[in-house]
Amino acid sequence: MELILASGSPRRLELLRQIGVEPKVVVSHSEEEKTAVSPAALVQDNALAKGRDVVQKVGDRVPVLAADTVVALEGHILGKPGTPEKARAMLHQLSGRTHQVLTGLALFYRGKVWQHVEVTEVTFARLTDREIEQYTATGEPLDKAGAYGIQGRAALFIPSIRGSYSNVVGLPLAPLRTIFAELDVTPNDTLPDTRNDTGGTAS
Repeated sequence: MELILASGSPRRLELLRQIGVEPKVVVSHSEEEKTAVSPAALVQDNALAKGRDVVQKVGDRVPVLAADTVVALEGHILGKPGTPEKARAMLHQLSGRTHQVLTGLALFYRGKVWQHVEVTEVTFARLTDREIEQYTATGEPLDKAGAYGIQGRAALFIPSIRGSYSNVVGLPLAPLRTIFAELDVTPNDTLPDTRNDTGGTAS
């Protein structure tokens, strides 16, 4: 099927390829909102803005999929740390606690828009100072929301998740089946099987 991905995220691209979709990437240049009444409202607003920006450029005769993902701890959004000091501070915050990963989806197709917010709860083990120091030294946390990548070395720190693993990586796959069906993008029987997306676990 034809699909335009309104994101330059290599992780989102890889996830779509995992289910047999090879999208055309058109990066959105919309200004991202940084504050909202809630993390769920924030990701929803940003996904809509990203999608609208790309639709203005290329139209929506081919489905345009936009997404925005955040990590939230007790309602407070943890962005990309950028520096080792901020990464260490975030990892100390997450240590031994459960946080949420939220992704807003917006799919534009022939004048219609389908929206969805996926929430996954991620539990961190209690980390030692040495573990935090060693993980930060790898550089992996610096460009990851919440200072970790579940698909990388941080998998060692996460004993359990509740919800979609692919959502924590950056794009919940299972809801796409519903989106494509409701907007008549393609018949249900041609969609790849995404049942394995619902098991245990930044985008």
